[in-house]
Amino acid sequence: MRKLITPGEELPKEVKRNEYVVVSAGKAYSNILGFYDDERNVVVPLEGMWKPRIGDSVIGTVERPNKPGIYNVVLSDCVKGLIITSKFHEGDEFEANDIVEAVVSDVERKTTAILENPRKLALGSTIYVKPVRIPRVIGRSETMLNQISTLTGTHIVVGRNGLVWLNGGNKELAIKAIRIVEAEAHNSGLTERIKRMLEAEAQAKAHS
Repeated sequence: MRKLITPGEELPKEVKRNEYVVVSAGKAYSNILGFYDDERNVVVPLEGMWKPRIGDSVIGTVERPNKPGIYNVVLSDCVKGLIITSKFHEGDEFEANDIVEAVVSDVERKTTAILENPRKLALGSTIYVKPVRIPRVIGRSETMLNQISTLTGTHIVVGRNGLVWLNGGNKELAIKAIRIVEAEAHNSGLTERIKRMLEAEAQAKAHS
C-alpha cells in the first residue's frame, strides 16, 4: 500500500535509504513530496526529472554525428548520451534521427551518459512518460509491462529516461493502458484493473 508523504515527514525506521531520504539524529525523513511504499519500504517521488544511473536502460534519438564513430544521443532536455563505437561497438553505424536503445555504462558531470550495447529500434512509435512513473509502467517483476504487451500484441521497450517505444499489435490500446498507469500510479490494485480493461477491450473487439 502507498501513503502520501510530504517533505520533512518522519518515515518508518525500516525505510530503505535513497536520495529521497534524509537521516537526522537516528531518524529518517522524506525530503520530497511523494509516496511511501510499505511493501517495498521505499520512498517514491510524485514528480521529478530523470537522473542517469549506471545500468539504466534508455531510449534516445541519434543526432547528426560530428566525428566518425562518435554519436550524440538526445535522452532528455538535460541529459545527453554518447556512443563511442570504437570503444564499445566497433563496426556499428548510426544515422541522424535513428531511435536507439542502450545501457548507461558511466555518467560524466551528471549530464552526459556514456552508452553501451546500443541497438536500433525501427518502424515503431515513441511516447513520453514521466520518468518517476516508469517503474510503475514496468511493474514488479515486469508484470505490468508484460501483461500490456501480451494482451495488446505490442512489442514494448521502456527507457528509464521516460521514452517508451511501441511496435505492432494494438498500439493505441497499449498506449491507453500506459497512460492510465501514468496517471494513476499511486493507486493500489492497478495491475489487475489494467488486466481487466485490456481483456474487456479485446473481447469487445472480437465480437465487433
